[in-house]
Amino acid sequence: MSRLLQCADAQARQAIMRSDRPVGVFDSGVGGLSILARIHELLPHESLLYVADSAHAPYGPKGDAFILARSRAIVDYFVAKDVKAIVVACNTATAAAVKQLREEYSLPIIGMEPAIKPAAEKSQSGVIGVLATEGTLASDKFVELKSRFDGKAEIITQPCPGLVEEIEKLEPDNAVIDKLLKEYIPPLLAKGVDTLVLGCTHYSYIEEQIRAVAGESVAIIDTDDAVARRLASVLEENALLDAAGVDGGVAFYSSGNLADQCALISRCWGRNVTVDRLA
Repeated sequence: MSRLLQCADAQARQAIMRSDRPVGVFDSGVGGLSILARIHELLPHESLLYVADSAHAPYGPKGDAFILARSRAIVDYFVAKDVKAIVVACNTATAAAVKQLREEYSLPIIGMEPAIKPAAEKSQSGVIGVLATEGTLASDKFVELKSRFDGKAEIITQPCPGLVEEIEKLEPDNAVIDKLLKEYIPPLLAKGVDTLVLGCTHYSYIEEQIRAVAGESVAIIDTDDAVARRLASVLEENALLDAAGVDGGVAFYSSGNLADQCALISRCWGRNVTVDRLA
């Protein structure tokens, strides 16, 4: 190889590994904003891109082929934006697509799984409840995760149709959410559950309502911190942490109605933001 080609190849590698590139984060809707907030808090110097695929939310009732197709489309969008890593901030998309995405794309891809391990360690009764979408609970990935704890803890799952749809509304009806929670949670408590796992990122936004139904003695666990820490670890391992010392910005994109999404994402994010069209 000529010296000129060697130099060009080295420059290409340096561009590929440049640490000041953004991190892409996506979910079917606004649920992944809870993950985004933890990432932004833990890694304030990182530039972040968030995609809410709200035109196709919720992913839970959709088939794996559809979810994989949407996930590919969003990852392609992020690749065009020159991201250095991607966080699939959605349990359902992780279950349906993350294995295939990792085989098809060379950049780091961080997924999620319900926090059964920390729940098993925390539970005093040995009985854990998992609140999640139908898609997550029916996935091979979740079945495999659950099987790892056979004999260590009793894991009772509860699909929660309707919750994501209500949380995604511009003005969620708290009475509807309470009604659904009073349908889903008491049967778990009756079976001795003392620890609830939030198996969908959307549920973080109704944690207070979940606690009101479950009671103060029931521990509630999500994966937000764990995912943020995992991203930090992966970036560090790959020498991709942004060391510029400048606060990174956050850009928001959505496939849904932009006026509605701007209002919804601003409410969930806690301040007014601009939302651009997911191309």
